[in-house]
Amino acid sequence: MTDSPLTSILKEERVFAPPAAFAEQAHVPSLAAYQALYAEAEQDPEAFWARQARERLHWFKPFQQTLQWEAPFAQWFVGGTTNVAYNCLDRHLTTWRRNKAAIIWEGEPGDKRIYTYQTLHHEVCRFANVLKKLGVRKGDRVALYMPLVPELAIPMLACARIGATHSIVFGGFSAEALRDRINDAEAKVVVTADGGYRRGQVIPLKDWVDEALKQAPSVQHVVVVGRTGRKIQMQAGRDHWWEDIIESVTADCPAEELDSEHPLFILYTSGTTGKPKGVVHTTAGYLLGVTYSSQLVFDLKEDDTYWCTADVGWVTGHSYVIYGILANGATTVMYEGAPNYPDPDRFWQMIDRYRVSIFYTAPTAIRAFIKWGEQWPMKHDLSSLRLLGTVGEPINPEAWMWYRSVIGKNRCPIVDTWWQTETGAMMIAPLPGATPTRPGSATLPLPGIFPEVVDRDGNPVGANEGGFLVINKPWPSMLRTVYGDPERYADTYWARYPGRYFTGDGARRDEHGYFWIMGRVDDVINVSGHRLGTMEVESALVSHEAVAEAAVVSRPDEIKGEGIVAFVTLESSFSTSNDLMERLKQHVVKEIGALARPDAIYFTDTLPKTRSGKIMRRLLRDIAAGKQSSGDISTLEDSSVLDKLRNAPDDEE
Repeated sequence: MTDSPLTSILKEERVFAPPAAFAEQAHVPSLAAYQALYAEAEQDPEAFWARQARERLHWFKPFQQTLQWEAPFAQWFVGGTTNVAYNCLDRHLTTWRRNKAAIIWEGEPGDKRIYTYQTLHHEVCRFANVLKKLGVRKGDRVALYMPLVPELAIPMLACARIGATHSIVFGGFSAEALRDRINDAEAKVVVTADGGYRRGQVIPLKDWVDEALKQAPSVQHVVVVGRTGRKIQMQAGRDHWWEDIIESVTADCPAEELDSEHPLFILYTSGTTGKPKGVVHTTAGYLLGVTYSSQLVFDLKEDDTYWCTADVGWVTGHSYVIYGILANGATTVMYEGAPNYPDPDRFWQMIDRYRVSIFYTAPTAIRAFIKWGEQWPMKHDLSSLRLLGTVGEPINPEAWMWYRSVIGKNRCPIVDTWWQTETGAMMIAPLPGATPTRPGSATLPLPGIFPEVVDRDGNPVGANEGGFLVINKPWPSMLRTVYGDPERYADTYWARYPGRYFTGDGARRDEHGYFWIMGRVDDVINVSGHRLGTMEVESALVSHEAVAEAAVVSRPDEIKGEGIVAFVTLESSFSTSNDLMERLKQHVVKEIGALARPDAIYFTDTLPKTRSGKIMRRLLRDIAAGKQSSGDISTLEDSSVLDKLRNAPDDEE
């Protein structure tokens, strides 16, 4: 990482107060209420988190010490015992919620299922007994490699119930990536499906498992869900059909009383090269973080139908499809397939059908919706929505405004949330009844979270100066280590600023105290000594009426050090031309200055993305520099995109 400071160039003045009617009924109903809560946490963080833990979680045995901190290693709620599955399921069964919908699920072909808290509990207990029957004990690891079906949520909760540690490997990863993750975790059992659906195609998951297991000696058993009916190989003694083996057990399985620091899951961060990096989250602290943030940021109510569109294979799905939502006793929607199958209105159709009230999705998806056109959401009744959210990367202001006006009809607050796999839960986000929002800003930290923007030496920078985002104090949902590699944990996250967590993100804090995330510091372009965040240049491009989506990368430049290269997808009503290229360059200059003028613009129909929707900028950097792409591209949704981009015309000075 270069040590020169980041230059912040994005300017945004629009501000939106929480709607009065929303604020009146919100859990945190005013900015003053937020400030009081934040001040309580600031005055005595440990006492604040202890209160939250006692009020929000069920404990079998109360904790004796809130935090044991020997930087960079933390233990939270020391001496306490609890269970995540008990908190997500059992405690609701003594209330009216037992007959409430816990999961509403829809498959891509249109099949539907609803699980109440009672029926979900029943299935989780049965599968927990399946795991026991297969020899899984407390502390063992179980790998889950699944489509987005309820039979993914059930083993997660079953593992949590018996104290096994789950490792979900996203269903878009290759057999090689799956093998490496299984081997790193030394998983004893794999749960998979014969296949899953994506844009009408069947993804052959079991075939990839078979390939991975040729070099994965720790795996003793595979449980296979019959999702698609396709013909697969079943190895006698090792492979078991879910539908058969679950009939051989009862639903009697009390939840294990687990230490607060018992490992709940390992999640391998995307985009790793070499040895996989397994982020470890534990039981009580993680569950508190996601339960607390779900209620405050989504303002969850008993009658909400909540939908987060993330795949459960990513941390967003762990935290805000399953654990944080079920712990609050809410109803969560799960959808298996693509947002544009069979047509680009699939999401809006589902919001209409299920009367979804809270909708949480990624900026990448929002930009795709913009490109497809507002005629698709206009076909459906979206009046049930009361809150919109974004997650996964900084959102550019124009996409934020489209989301607000077209989807939210200018009446739904938007919660733009910043957090990471490593943080476990949201860190910076508006509280929708309290925080005035500014398009493109994640606004203010949650009470109990203490971020700061610093320079290379760790000193705070001034208002609106770019710098590096750090977290000054430990928090309950923080990662505890990198699995099997505590030195890597210490070096990656804590060595640069000892005692403080380094996020790897660039940011600035404005005169109102609001945080503006500038993107990963490795997504920074060094132009003539100025370090520009790619997100700010992309925002400028997307603010032009012709641009639906943009990705900006660097390439070597003999004079400036690095030049700016933009890959641009146009709105359907615009076509490519040299004149439009020039207008886009001038637009960037007008928006943020000559420093950010792109040297080259590529027009493209699509960008290289993972199946979770993240743009693979590493591949774009290779194309911009005229290099062949190296490294793992197993998560790339459509590999033909690379060939199209290499042949795309560009405009160079």
